[in-house]
Amino acid sequence: MQSNPLGVDAQPVRFGWQLQSELQGDRQTAYHLIVASSKANIDRNIGNMWDSREVQSSQSQLVRYGGKPLKPGAQYYWKVMAWDAQGKPSGWSSAATFDLAPAISDLNVRWIGAIKKADSHLPDGRAYNPPYKKYGYDTLFAKVDTLAKRSILLRKAFTVEKKAVRRAMAYISGLGHYELSVNGKRVGASAFAPLWSDYDKTIYYNTYDVGALLAPDRNAVGVMLGNGFYNCSEVQRYSKFLRSFGPPTLFFRMEVEYADGATLVVASDNSWRYAPSPITFNSIYGGEDYDANLEQAGWDTPEFDDSRWQRAVVQESPQGKLRPQQAPPVKVMQRYGIRRIMAPQKGIFVLDMGQNLSGYPTIKVKGKKGQTVRIYPVESLTPDSLVSQQRTGSPCYFEYTLCGSGVEEWTPRFSYYGYRYLQVENVHMRQPEKEDGKPLLLDVTSNFVYSSVDAAGEFECSNDIFNQAHRLISNAVKSNMQAVFTDCPHREKLGWLEAVHLNAPGLLSCYNLSQFFPKTMQDIADGQHPNGLVPNIAPEYTTFSDYNGNFSDSPEWGATAVILPWMYYHYYGDSTLIARYFGVMHRYVDYLSSRAAEHIVLHGLGDWYDYGDFAAGFSRNTPVALSATAHYYCVALLTAEAAAMLRMEAYEKKYRTLAENIRWAFNSKFFDADSKQYGTGSQASNAMPLFMGIVEPQHRQAVLENLVKDVQAHGNRLTTGYVGSRYLYQALARNGCNDVMYAMHNHCDVPGYGFQLKLGLTTLAEQWDPRKGYSQNHFMMGQIEEWFFCSLAGITPDDRRPGFSHFHVAPAPVAGLTYVKASHASPYGDVKVRWTSNGDVFTLNLTVPVNATASVNLPDSEGAAILVNGEPLAKTLAAERVDSATLLVGSGEYTFCYSEK
Repeated sequence: MQSNPLGVDAQPVRFGWQLQSELQGDRQTAYHLIVASSKANIDRNIGNMWDSREVQSSQSQLVRYGGKPLKPGAQYYWKVMAWDAQGKPSGWSSAATFDLAPAISDLNVRWIGAIKKADSHLPDGRAYNPPYKKYGYDTLFAKVDTLAKRSILLRKAFTVEKKAVRRAMAYISGLGHYELSVNGKRVGASAFAPLWSDYDKTIYYNTYDVGALLAPDRNAVGVMLGNGFYNCSEVQRYSKFLRSFGPPTLFFRMEVEYADGATLVVASDNSWRYAPSPITFNSIYGGEDYDANLEQAGWDTPEFDDSRWQRAVVQESPQGKLRPQQAPPVKVMQRYGIRRIMAPQKGIFVLDMGQNLSGYPTIKVKGKKGQTVRIYPVESLTPDSLVSQQRTGSPCYFEYTLCGSGVEEWTPRFSYYGYRYLQVENVHMRQPEKEDGKPLLLDVTSNFVYSSVDAAGEFECSNDIFNQAHRLISNAVKSNMQAVFTDCPHREKLGWLEAVHLNAPGLLSCYNLSQFFPKTMQDIADGQHPNGLVPNIAPEYTTFSDYNGNFSDSPEWGATAVILPWMYYHYYGDSTLIARYFGVMHRYVDYLSSRAAEHIVLHGLGDWYDYGDFAAGFSRNTPVALSATAHYYCVALLTAEAAAMLRMEAYEKKYRTLAENIRWAFNSKFFDADSKQYGTGSQASNAMPLFMGIVEPQHRQAVLENLVKDVQAHGNRLTTGYVGSRYLYQALARNGCNDVMYAMHNHCDVPGYGFQLKLGLTTLAEQWDPRKGYSQNHFMMGQIEEWFFCSLAGITPDDRRPGFSHFHVAPAPVAGLTYVKASHASPYGDVKVRWTSNGDVFTLNLTVPVNATASVNLPDSEGAAILVNGEPLAKTLAAERVDSATLLVGSGEYTFCYSEK
């Protein structure tokens, strides 16, 4: 699902393509795929590695390579042709490439830096949690050698022979993060590369084609290193925890292949040179300082004299397994200029950048040598319009020291924060007031930094609250879509897992996560404990010992390990994660079994942050055991289904029996046969068993009615938390109660998205009332996205034919909405839905990509005279009636129209 990917390590390699056709109902009937080892061969349509010949098949995604053995580290070319429904061939596609990851043994990995870990005085690798002074950790980390946490520059000059270069590939991992340049030119546009991980288990490296940057004769490679999560050892400013895997370290290997077959290798070793960089402080949590007076012009060019630099030290190798990074890099994806300048006090300027985001500023400044500009990022202001980081981690700031060379521009590299506002002090803003020794700040830009995954969905409707809520959630998702899905971009920056599976249908509708979620599952596998526990956060950089360990072990969080591979399978048709991580799945279920008492799990956070007239936190409305056991049932059943898919009969029998036992125990423990209520009768208490299929068929309607009554009794308002909200929304939506969903969210009161919009927020907050919460940039409560795409627009994958080769379109019009428009970029192409309703006529416009089919459920259409593309349904060949309300259609564009009366 990547174009021309580098560093492919999947075996076997798989191919996919999208088709275009103006013929309605068109589909692929055969394909011919070739793979070649050279451009010359592929240009002549010679598949010297694999020639599939004509294959009679409709498969156009996840086609497995079936040719000669592929060489690790090599580049290959491929193209494909397809035959349409009438048996006509398409002609060859344009050629594409893929580069295999080299074998780790071929990389001859050596790590270099400025100081060995053994000499650094860095404490052992466990996490040290605040308060640091109370436990003496500040003293412990004060003993660390300053070189062990300092950003450094590394360089290596080398000579390229004056002959044709066919290919030059660079493989690099700089920990915590790096910036690479060749001959003074930056390589790539990544921020915070490589993606962070549990460095004791997995370390990612990046692959670049740098051939265009090389010159005949002298060349140079330059690398700047920063700390990231690899080395959280700074105590002077805010840090969620202290933990170091070691001092900054670099692995680098460049292989230059000449046209005549000769090769040149440039690799990290002690022949490299290093010097401290101008970055004098860098912390992933606490900010970054830069002294422009320490710059060394041309340091990464071949002409630079590095004789005064120190020889690099060959360091201890990190423990983790080196893997090629497949997930998209984090980049600067959007930029925002200053919207408003405020001066709440003399000498203080507060800049409203207009958008709350994850990122860092770029400044343009003019002044004298040695003057400094300090910038404090915050997401909200105090009543007197000053900044406060009290709730988001303090202090964090970015500081630049001028060199006095005219207009200077600076952007931090190795730290980010969640902010909308920037406070600067002791500067003139844009226009100098007088000559008083203060620098002149000419301009500031906010850099919105998040994963460069492709957008995959759009949503719009006639309700402005819903449209703005969609944007609110989207910006919160982006802010927290880093190397992992974080909870917030400032205070914690940790990969809390519950938000992933509870929001996954909305996330998968909006973004291409085909390469992102496999990394999530690797993080989970790396974090799984020997006893099978899947911790609440992954990577598990720190643990929380308070609250009886529930912050480290809650079934609603750990369940992601089992639920996510299935959601991935449904949206992409790829069962790889189920097969690869089946061991993780069943070991986690076994762990929960070891904690259960008569099939009831009693521990966890429950429906965290549920809503009521009490302080948010542990579940208050719904029993923790109910929520924990419901998820225990869910993961046991899904593990049984996984075993069935993998044809593991003994495992299937074991976990299917376990699931039935849990279901029986759950109903015995929590269901009141007289009141037809579960647990406390709260919304989450009834919604979870309804959604998960735990409720006995004869009681489903009564439980659903009780759920609706509770929503209505609260004035059409929810009482659920982070966990329960998805189940509430979907229990209502999937049982035809979309009018209740509409009423529950179409307002500007608490709890509701409209209230946050009324307060002027630009990202979703941690609590329904943002004034009470810590963060204004959490996406946990964004589960309504699933309702927007899967219910209002009605676009859902078919679980039996996953990956959108076949899908369902079942829009759910509700009173108050006159139109809904949505699209989803499926593996086969764009699915587009737009419906309108004026009370008299319902019209649905649908686009089905080539080689896919769709089941279309037209709401309230029974007995109606349906027109399909202007023709009566009975006379058209474009659609086939499946039942009284469902039509089957092939690829193409359709307009369905009928009277609603």
